[in-house]
Amino acid sequence: MNDVSFASLLTPEGRALLDEVRGTEPAQELAVATRLRRDHPAELVSAALGQARLRQRAAAKFGAEDAERMYFTPNGVEQSTRTTVATHRARRLRSLGVRSVADLCSGIGGDAIALARAGIRVLAVDRDPLTVAVARANAEALGLADLIEVREADVTEVDTAAYDAVFVDPARRGGRQGGAARWGSPQAFGSGGASVRGGGRATGGRIFDPEAYSPPLSWAVATALKAPLAALKIAPGIPHEAVPAEAEAEWISDAGDVKEAVLWFGTEPGLVRATLLPGPRELRGRGLPDPAVREVGRYLYEPDGAVIRAHLVAEVAEEVGGGLVDETIAYITADELRPTPYASAYEITDRLPFNVKKLKALLRERGVGVLTVKKRGSAVEPEELRKKALPKSHGPHSATVFLTRVAGAPTMLLGHPAERLTP
Repeated sequence: MNDVSFASLLTPEGRALLDEVRGTEPAQELAVATRLRRDHPAELVSAALGQARLRQRAAAKFGAEDAERMYFTPNGVEQSTRTTVATHRARRLRSLGVRSVADLCSGIGGDAIALARAGIRVLAVDRDPLTVAVARANAEALGLADLIEVREADVTEVDTAAYDAVFVDPARRGGRQGGAARWGSPQAFGSGGASVRGGGRATGGRIFDPEAYSPPLSWAVATALKAPLAALKIAPGIPHEAVPAEAEAEWISDAGDVKEAVLWFGTEPGLVRATLLPGPRELRGRGLPDPAVREVGRYLYEPDGAVIRAHLVAEVAEEVGGGLVDETIAYITADELRPTPYASAYEITDRLPFNVKKLKALLRERGVGVLTVKKRGSAVEPEELRKKALPKSHGPHSATVFLTRVAGAPTMLLGHPAERLTP
């Protein structure tokens, strides 16, 4: 999609076509396109069908109601903040007394929309003409044009002095150039070997330099330090040593899925916290030492990903009265079941050295028909093990197996979700 084809979607003919192709399934696209091209320009038909596909993809982030009214680019769908996360951040800014925000590298306007809906006046800035046109159309489509000013400009040249706060997403294409890979991305940090302090181990893939972005992270931090309040959206894989001393660092998960991290300036420098949505539930770091390693008890706690990324496993371990199964693994074990919103609890029934044949025999003996495989500190692929250990159903029961290390030894812990206690 280019500027011209997008502009055609905003005409009465384009809007009518968008309504007509709403909900078109991929298998139907060729037939629909053939029929519509008899009465409409081929480029306009292609743009409308492409926009329909993007709206379907965007529904997971923006909700079906908003997505059906908004406009998107492929990069915009991929890079936009999920509405629940953007709303959480906007509400916090509002609670801090913010009434105006300069949203730099604003993309298609997802964060600007959340800010405006919180009653905050927004200047949304991006350098890409098509992205700016889409953001402006979204503000109008959602009835927020009075609160959102969209400007095409290089963010490094924008004067933000008149605004209460600055919000920057350095991973977006808002500066002099774009296209660099997302630094600190999940692709750069493996989830299979998450450690207590590391939050993840490098998988051998490239770890991208934050200074390769335009604007670079150093510019974003310098801009944030000049503002009364500022928030920088970053990927959750950022190493803790890269967090500036002046910043508060927040890791956010939504329904158990880690979404992003935010560096806050002008709040509580040095604070580290994990925020779990919906809720929100907030766990604040207290600088606790790593928990002690202990024998596997009756219960295993799997901390939320935001807790692990924020290096707050020790805070959860103290809350549940537990210790670690291994000094490098973010699994907590305890003898009692205690309520916590920051970890999922499992009752462990069996512990055995890693051995597929023994696991297969045990599952058959227990009449297991559904097996969930989780891992930390293991090179085994969960789906591969599930197929080998449970090639067919043995009965009505379900089980969860954890592939991990216990005191350095490859171990399998078999159990099931514990009865949930209300915190």
